[in-house]
Amino acid sequence: ENHMVEAIATRRRKLEENYTQWNEKRLHQQLDHAASQYGDRPYVITDAKNYSYDELAAWSRRIGAGLIKAGLKQGDHIALEMANYPEFIAVKYAISRIGAVCVPVNFMLREEELAYVLRQSDARALVTMDGFREYDYLAGLDKIAPGWRDGATENLPKLEHVFVRPTEDLGQKNYRSLSDLEGMGDADSESELARREKSGDAHALSDIIYTSGTTGRSKGVMLTHDMVLRAAYSSVYTRAFEDGRRILFALPIYHVFGYVECTVAVTFVGGAAIPHAKFDPLHMIEAAEQHKASEMVCVPMMTHQLLDIVKTRGFDSSSFICMFNSGGVNVPTVWQDIRDLLGAPEIVTAYGMTETTASTTCTLPEGDDKYLLESNGCFKPAHISAPKGEQFVAVYKSIDTATGEDLPAGKSGELVAKGAIVTKGYYNKPDETAEAFTADGWLRTGDIGAVNSEGYLRLTGRLKESYRCGGEMVMPREVEEIYDNHPDLETALVIGIPDMKMGEVGYLCIVEKDGHHADDEALLDMARDRLARFKIPHKVLRLNSADIPMTVTGRPQKVQLRQEIIDQIAAKETA
Repeated sequence: ENHMVEAIATRRRKLEENYTQWNEKRLHQQLDHAASQYGDRPYVITDAKNYSYDELAAWSRRIGAGLIKAGLKQGDHIALEMANYPEFIAVKYAISRIGAVCVPVNFMLREEELAYVLRQSDARALVTMDGFREYDYLAGLDKIAPGWRDGATENLPKLEHVFVRPTEDLGQKNYRSLSDLEGMGDADSESELARREKSGDAHALSDIIYTSGTTGRSKGVMLTHDMVLRAAYSSVYTRAFEDGRRILFALPIYHVFGYVECTVAVTFVGGAAIPHAKFDPLHMIEAAEQHKASEMVCVPMMTHQLLDIVKTRGFDSSSFICMFNSGGVNVPTVWQDIRDLLGAPEIVTAYGMTETTASTTCTLPEGDDKYLLESNGCFKPAHISAPKGEQFVAVYKSIDTATGEDLPAGKSGELVAKGAIVTKGYYNKPDETAEAFTADGWLRTGDIGAVNSEGYLRLTGRLKESYRCGGEMVMPREVEEIYDNHPDLETALVIGIPDMKMGEVGYLCIVEKDGHHADDEALLDMARDRLARFKIPHKVLRLNSADIPMTVTGRPQKVQLRQEIIDQIAAKETA
């Protein structure tokens, strides 16, 4: 144990020696800086091929020149709807190179969900896949924007360009492919690319990432290049990356977890991202051994499946240093299982949200296991990544839910956040942005928790109605809207309930009209037809009107209802 603590301290000292001051950059400039030091090293590792830093940088330049030739300007918004393929990463950096803004899209969204994001984000271009997990993305585009191959359409008047990565042979060939885009550049566009690469502001928008809130439609969180890089480096420093760290993950890069904590973070130490497009626990264990992964990053649902595989198969952990398990409900025994079965000498868990760019608290890899059991981590030691005069990239406090007054250390209240990596707001949603902050500028997280005198945060509940299923945020109102005019239902509420496999799952709580009956499967099919898989309720729960607690203004008290359902489930299990 002493040896491990010493090794971690040595790794942090090495980071301090290599990074003595914060140099503000844009994303592609961080990649180019890493390529200048580690050009021949693998940056993206797949079973089929490794892509070095030099190769990835050159690839992203070719795509950037193509985007400029297509007419994309600085400040334009480019949507990127793709699974964890190397192309996602190349396009991501290309968008940075041309001074545009990336709108990473959850590829599980279906037609109208996608149309909303493309419209609300003012996307001028879309880079997508033809198919994935048996879903035809181009047929989906045909439904929401007939004629999209010829430019902007009536339904999506700003979307002028679509480029496609062929993924599954679906028979559709009449589109501009990503390879076509890569070959479009010429001397003029390459010259313009070189100009744009050097100009631009590190505090300009890099991303608009859509996330669910408590009410209404999803909102586009605005992040800057500097926020992303500060968040990534603070994670590198907290987790004490060694030179060349290799991170294996199946978390989507369209989320900040896979994007910031994995894909961008490794560039600070010449490490490698090993992204998987689909989560398969056996494949992940085999890949960890084959590619000598030093860290795996998972949500609890994934971690439990990995542990089940390793119990019977075993695992060669000779290269394995750290398990990052975060983003949901954990059974207390999981930490020891990770040590015993995966042989991980270091384990971390964290807390954050899209609005805070990535994790803002994290346990220390050398910390006592009590912090894994009793907290969601401490404020991340930032080293140089916090602005001058500040110790952390973000801090929290808890405030009284009724009065808004600050609460003493250790007292639970609404958690609010402030710092260099906290968003300034939501794209083109001034009202929602105003509601998201206190009068003195602290971001309301919607979570209930306490911060102790050591700076360790512990979540204890939630104010917000949204919940996280398998690492994906679900906004109940979006699901409930499907049932608003159902002839058999008086009320339909969606509540997130803790689940050991998925973190949380949705319960569709219904009150039927007198004399009416709604079939469970028919209700769930309505969601299956219209929503991404993670939003589909897990179970239908029948209630009487009297069972639903209400506010004095007649609104359902979902937080109280959630707790009552949890208590009922626990009572049944005990019985």
